[in-house]
Amino acid sequence: MIRKTIAAVCCVTLVACTVGPDYKPPKPPTVSRYRSEQARAPIAEDQSLVEGRDVPAAWWALFRSEALDGLVRQALADSPKLAGAQAKLTRAQQDLAARRGATRYPKIDARVSATSVDVHPESFDVPALPIDTPFTLYDASVNVSYTLDLFGKTRRELEALQARTDHEGLELEGARLMLAGNVVTAAIRVAALRDQIEETEAVIAVQEKRLEIAGKLEQLGSMPRVDVVTQGAELARTRASLPPLRKRLEQTQHRLAVYLGKAPGDAELPELRLADLTLPEELPLTVPSELARRRPDIRAAEALLHEASAKVGVATANFYPQITLSGTAGSLATALSDLFSSGTGFYFIGATLVQKLFHGGELRAEKRAAVAAFDEATASYQDTVLTGLRDVADTLSALDTDAATLHERSEAARLAEEALTISSQRYDAGGVSYLALLDAQRQHRQAVLERTEAVADRYADSAALFQALGGGWWAEKPDEEAKK
Repeated sequence: MIRKTIAAVCCVTLVACTVGPDYKPPKPPTVSRYRSEQARAPIAEDQSLVEGRDVPAAWWALFRSEALDGLVRQALADSPKLAGAQAKLTRAQQDLAARRGATRYPKIDARVSATSVDVHPESFDVPALPIDTPFTLYDASVNVSYTLDLFGKTRRELEALQARTDHEGLELEGARLMLAGNVVTAAIRVAALRDQIEETEAVIAVQEKRLEIAGKLEQLGSMPRVDVVTQGAELARTRASLPPLRKRLEQTQHRLAVYLGKAPGDAELPELRLADLTLPEELPLTVPSELARRRPDIRAAEALLHEASAKVGVATANFYPQITLSGTAGSLATALSDLFSSGTGFYFIGATLVQKLFHGGELRAEKRAAVAAFDEATASYQDTVLTGLRDVADTLSALDTDAATLHERSEAARLAEEALTISSQRYDAGGVSYLALLDAQRQHRQAVLERTEAVADRYADSAALFQALGGGWWAEKPDEEAKK
């Protein structure tokens, strides 16, 4: 009988309908470019944009640094933030599995009980009972129940849980992308700060030498006091710029250590320098319509939209009746040895129908709330898409500016080096003073320092473009693609 009941349940379920809206993925962006004018390649000859090319999964390997690659991989393996995101995904997966198991199949529970019963014959106005009292009543039964999903409420609930699971998976990919980008950017800043500190110390050394010579010339009466004071003030300003650089270096190292899942005092960081990195010669640039399928945050927002759509179906299904089938089969005996003997069996089969008739407007309010939540998710998705487009546009503008800035600062450094060479030759020939030579050295060092800052900006913004485009998390073979 129980088998027939389960078969009937399956047949009814097959012909059931699903109320509420069927989810339709949003259309991709219709724009064909990221900026008001078509993005142009960076000005520098050593880097260009390649439109239509995907970002490799291990995009950080394009900087050709084993130390940087090791830092990113260590962070991806040991970061507690990723561990937390992975745990959230696992929890969502198990919630879905539990709900699927609880709704797709009948619930079958076994029960065995023993009850001591004492009956007084006089309470029934009989002299004696045909059984000795007190006695023990043994009961063994199997209960089967199943709630029919006639109008798709359960299917919509599972659809919503699946969308939530997809969201958590995409949140994990977004966390991986963000972590990799933060590690790369922090490592670039650490390398740049080390170079800047070294160049600043070199400038200070030159200024100290100039001030020493100026002091001697003042004593000889060949230099006015005001010039000596001016050079002293310039030296003090340069010295004052050094502690903030060291503070920024230490704080960036501490931040990098935390990204790696280490305490700041326990992390062993490589001595990275900008010279250890290689600027990617070609930067991929996917079309805007593909960006919505590439960025994890946009995909995660779409998953929430899907979940909100399914919950509208759940709220709609609450207006319809709910039918639960149940059955119990078992055995009842007064002796344990007779529990499974002939003549002690029984069974019950029943059905329960629940139709919500009056709930004070609760059901309609819940559906309106679900529709409003869907509208909110739609607006949030659209905002996330616009934010993604803006991130790419901003990064492309930054790359153009970086290239122009580096071009000018490189030219300034080249001219300062040429001036230093001329000053050195004139000094050897007795045409300029040693003080003038030191001033040429100072200007050259300052120009090199400014060029170092521009180089660091180009590296950081190149990494930002990979991140803005989604980081290539969908690639199947990240290592091979990154090394092409």
